[in-house]
Amino acid sequence: MAMKIRLARGGSKKRPFYRVVAADSRMPRDGRFIEKLGTYNPLLPKDSEERVKLDMERVQYWLDQGAQPSDRVSRFLEAAGVLAKKERANMKKAEPGQKAKDRAAEKAEKAAAAAEAAAAPAEEAAAEE
Repeated sequence: MAMKIRLARGGSKKRPFYRVVAADSRMPRDGRFIEKLGTYNPLLPKDSEERVKLDMERVQYWLDQGAQPSDRVSRFLEAAGVLAKKERANMKKAEPGQKAKDRAAEKAEKAAAAAEAAAAPAEEAAAEE
């Protein structure tokens, strides 16, 4: 049986609240689980101790049994010092696409040309005086 330590969503619409559970990986996200290991309330401030609560003894037990934490739960465990920090891929999602880069370069060239053209008549007028 493939075990996962993951989040199960609770709470009402737009007011999320999560339970950290040990569950069979074949079960649905909010479905049957084996044991509740803690809670996560994303609405609380990040520095609040109530935001993430975990029963570390039981989490360690399930990790020893071979349970795999989900990405979000592994981040909680890394913050708590239970797991070693993983190297994650930076997907560069905020970086603009190639066409947007080309348009920005073209716009910069036009702006430089316009600034150069505006500077040339001013220099000529200063030379005449």
